[in-house]
Amino acid sequence: MAEEDRVLKCRDCGEEFVFTAGEQTFYKERGFQHEPTRCRRCRDEKKRHGGPGVAGGAPQVTGVSSGREFHEAVCSSCGVTTQVPFRPTPGKPVYCRDCFQSVRSPRGVST
Repeated sequence: MAEEDRVLKCRDCGEEFVFTAGEQTFYKERGFQHEPTRCRRCRDEKKRHGGPGVAGGAPQVTGVSSGREFHEAVCSSCGVTTQVPFRPTPGKPVYCRDCFQSVRSPRGVST
């Protein structure tokens, strides 16, 4: 079934914006489980001012802890912004700590 454009409301400015059929297809192909909550202007503003999130599909480097470089990413399962100690690969799922624990197989048990 073909997607149809949908009108959503930005959580930052309250303005309505269109989530196009093409964008919906892109989100599904990438495995995104949540639709956007900000309009393009507010997303761009958040990126410009260093807010958490994904910029242009590439995770942002957020800091170094114990000599390890962490990258921000959006959890593929619950949609929360999280930090991971590796550079996520586009198209592959990234999970927050809680979701990772729930999807990972118990050690010593093959599936």
